[in-house]
Amino acid sequence: MTDSSYAAEKMGFVKEESEDVSDEETHREEEDDTEEQRDLLEVKMESEEVNAVEEDHQKIITEEHSQTEDDFSQKRTGAKKSPFICPQCGKCFTLKVNLNSHIRIHSGERSFSCLQCGSSFFKNADLKRHLQTHSGEKPFSCPHCTKSFTRKESLENHIRIHTGEKPFTCLLCDKSFIRKGHFKNHMRIHSGERPFTCHECGKSFTQATILRNHQHSHSGERPFGCDRCGKSFISAKHLKIHQKIHQKLFLCSFCGKMFSQLGYLKEHQKIHTGEKAHVCSVCGNSFSRAKYLKEHQKVHTGEKPYKCSHCDKSFSQSGNLKIHERVHTGEKPYRCPPCGRSFITSSALLSHRRNCRQKLS
Repeated sequence: MTDSSYAAEKMGFVKEESEDVSDEETHREEEDDTEEQRDLLEVKMESEEVNAVEEDHQKIITEEHSQTEDDFSQKRTGAKKSPFICPQCGKCFTLKVNLNSHIRIHSGERSFSCLQCGSSFFKNADLKRHLQTHSGEKPFSCPHCTKSFTRKESLENHIRIHTGEKPFTCLLCDKSFIRKGHFKNHMRIHSGERPFTCHECGKSFTQATILRNHQHSHSGERPFGCDRCGKSFISAKHLKIHQKIHQKLFLCSFCGKMFSQLGYLKEHQKIHTGEKAHVCSVCGNSFSRAKYLKEHQKVHTGEKPYKCSHCDKSFSQSGNLKIHERVHTGEKPYRCPPCGRSFITSSALLSHRRNCRQKLS
């Protein structure tokens, strides 16, 4: 072999070896790039999880009953299984503090109390907002009237009264609401969900406030007293309704009866005038109030949106459902004072009173 041919063969070997080294380096660089991308992706996912956890720590969502929101939250945090499960309804949470806050909804426990008036709350943040009512601070003013509010959310809800906006609409019955909380409470009528349970008797309710008022029936407590006549009530709502008795400002020109609200007077006067402006387009029956017409129309549509949580029965009117459920619960709220007998409906009590032989002493 000549020197020139030997040199050419050696150069070819070196070139092939260089190409092999280059291929290995390229492959190693590709692996390094892939590994670097994988590391960046893991860092991004970890960052997203940390952000989600920090967000949950900073803000416990006020309306936390929506399963859809929980599912979305799980997806945000990497679709990890939530380790904290509510033993009463099965709802899952990523943080124990959120579970503890949620459990108070079922128990009715209100751990944060106002030292000035005794009102209690589920969360410390709610107590802090409440304390502003005592300080008189109301920084959020309505541009349409003279009212002002302690919270921005309260102002936004109030403004909708002026604008007529009702952004929360039920897809099952087309009823609309100003507030999201009222909308969610309404949806429980259709679903039959009653997440608030009384530990004394096992009765369940759609709202925490209803449960709290119900619990007063076991204790006999009536914390809301009228400063005009001394009569007391189990809820602030009942007291407010009662207080209007002392403020009858609207006089019926037909019979002299007085009413606390103009709307009540107008509805009452339809008895005298016989006005029934709301007419059913199917059968022609007319009604004095729009809500009576709406309830009547369910007779034609066969719609029964109010479902019993104890059996398969459903009803076209919420009042009929309420009466029916008393058959299951055994509740008899209408009591005859002379003889002590109790009844499921007021009509049954009235019928009994006509024949009751005992008289009040």
